[in-house]
Amino acid sequence: MKIYIDFVLLINFFFDFLILLTVSIILKRKIKLYRVILGSLIGSLSVLILFINISNLTLFLFKVLISILMIISTFGFKDFIKNFLYLYFVSIVLGGFLYFINNTFSYKVDGLIFINNGFSLNLLILLIISPIIIYIYIKENKYHKKTNNLHVVTIKYLDKIYTYSAYLDTGNNLYDPYFHKPVCILYDKNINIKNVIYIPYNTLSEEGMLKGFKVEEMIIDNKDIYKNVLIGISEAKFNLFSCDMILHSSYL
Repeated sequence: MKIYIDFVLLINFFFDFLILLTVSIILKRKIKLYRVILGSLIGSLSVLILFINISNLTLFLFKVLISILMIISTFGFKDFIKNFLYLYFVSIVLGGFLYFINNTFSYKVDGLIFINNGFSLNLLILLIISPIIIYIYIKENKYHKKTNNLHVVTIKYLDKIYTYSAYLDTGNNLYDPYFHKPVCILYDKNINIKNVIYIPYNTLSEEGMLKGFKVEEMIIDNKDIYKNVLIGISEAKFNLFSCDMILHSSYL
């Protein structure tokens, strides 16, 4: 059987590039494309060790070393452990899906016996399927991260209790400039507020004053209690999972 080394290198480069790119997207790493390519080249060249007669332990240690070099060359030393773990998480997800898909088409079931039917997916098809699998994985990962940021918030204000669906927004970094208190944003046209506090704000597109008020107590998910919380009033409804409140990034 002939083995074309250049073809094997190209295939490994493709999968390494796909994995590193996925890690950078999931972890929101702002990485130059040439660094992803460099890391992929290092990973693809590691396949040459397969043609050398070495022990399984040595091969394992070599693969770990290559993984470390891939991470450092692509992302640097910052958050190394997290980058390293996600490299293997994504590799396992992609490899597991490809293995499952290939076996699904390669074997037929006869009772409790799996028999190879002589058919296996073409490598080209696997190369086409791989980006689709990664795309679905990234999309689902982002969705679950967003839904994990949904919380139930109860506020006590003027001897009344209000309950809202809230979203913890890591992008909400609004602080009261006078006392430097974090500000949550609420949409509720039915709440009557007294002792209005005006909170200046500015974004990339506008700036202005936000009406706000201070509540005696805010309880998140019936366990985390915060006193004297500052809340701003939004004039527009939020388009985030039908929530009524945007929690400040400093909470939880």
